[in-house]
Amino acid sequence: MPSLKALRTRINSVKSTQKITSAMKMVAASKLRRAQQQAEAARPYAERMDRMLRALAASVAGSPTAPPLLVGTGADKVHLLIAVTADRGLAGAFNSQIGRATRNLARRLESEGKTVKILAVGRKGRDYLRRELSSRIVGDISYAGKRRIDFTDAQEIGERVTAMLAAGELDSATLVYNRFQSVIAQVVTEQQIIPAPPPPEGETTDLGGATYEFEPDEETILAKLLPQALAIQMYRALLESAAGEHGARMTAMDNATRNAGDMIKRLSQNYNRARQANITKELIEIISGAEAV
Repeated sequence: MPSLKALRTRINSVKSTQKITSAMKMVAASKLRRAQQQAEAARPYAERMDRMLRALAASVAGSPTAPPLLVGTGADKVHLLIAVTADRGLAGAFNSQIGRATRNLARRLESEGKTVKILAVGRKGRDYLRRELSSRIVGDISYAGKRRIDFTDAQEIGERVTAMLAAGELDSATLVYNRFQSVIAQVVTEQQIIPAPPPPEGETTDLGGATYEFEPDEETILAKLLPQALAIQMYRALLESAAGEHGARMTAMDNATRNAGDMIKRLSQNYNRARQANITKELIEIISGAEAV
């Protein structure tokens, strides 16, 4: 059995850890509310934009003048996977589940003869994917030290993807991120952004049956609209990931605080038992010495 000094040191150490995890839980809880509001506010616009892009892609399918951002390059050889994770850990399985999903998707595409490239958004995703897929990583982006994600951050990612598409470096692009569902649940989501996927079965693609006239012209409008729509999908993924990160960290730190409390109880019991055993032993020695005299 450990000595009393060792048990006291262990108890004090666990108490210090408990204070840290409790503080981190409160910090995550304070950030979660705002992040959740931002993610939920972005959903309706992003979802409507996604439906519009699906309808547009279906309406111009097969057209030789269709924009590549909308219908792709026409090939299906090079796939870019954009893995969105956090820059910090201590969030349970939040980052590792994105790493696993990206790895599995990359393996599946490569088994089909595709070429895979990975753009890692977040240090944790980059570190995870470097272990097995380092040769596929073509870039990484980190927001460490940044207090909040702005739309300009999403635009920068969108511009980078657009430049790769224009240079012929990719044929398809897919976002892999955690969609915030609740404090204890984040859903791994794979969203194809280039080309726009076909509408789900049963969803209309006629844009409401209306006839549209474009001013100044269709090409000019799409040239402005499509990069903006790409940035919106990126921004939504960043907001969903940020909200999910705070929720996952809050849950993980709450569990860690509870586990620390349980460990303190067990160590305190062991300490009391050891202390009682030492007292009993000392009494026996005193009594035995007195009887010997």
